[in-house]
Amino acid sequence: MRASQRDADTLTAFEPLRYGARHLLATAETQLAHLPENTVQSRWVYQLGVLHAALDRLDELHEQWLETRDALPATAKPGTADFDDALAEHHAESWSYLDDWATHGKALREINSAARKARSPLAPIPAPAPVRRTAARK
Repeated sequence: MRASQRDADTLTAFEPLRYGARHLLATAETQLAHLPENTVQSRWVYQLGVLHAALDRLDELHEQWLETRDALPATAKPGTADFDDALAEHHAESWSYLDDWATHGKALREINSAARKARSPLAPIPAPAPVRRTAARK
């Protein structure tokens, strides 16, 4: 029962992020491509791959849930065994992919932080300020 509640809570917490997740991944990939090599963590590419795969699978599972829900008898409403059991199964199938996001999602923040700290390739390197010499008074 606790695992079922955990699965449902995890999916509920991820829902607001799900719709912007592809944009976040694309942004991180763009940022990563422009970071100086010495600032890149080797695990970031792997983590972005895990996040992509997990999001693809979550999208597939969501579509399957919609099909399953639509195929339920008309009497199957939230609170009935038919509906609740099907929903719990959907949550259980989704959980490991949500856990991937909980585990590897921090890479998005780390990449963004590194990109904000990195010198912009568009910004010129500041030239040293000219040294002003004052004439000596006589």
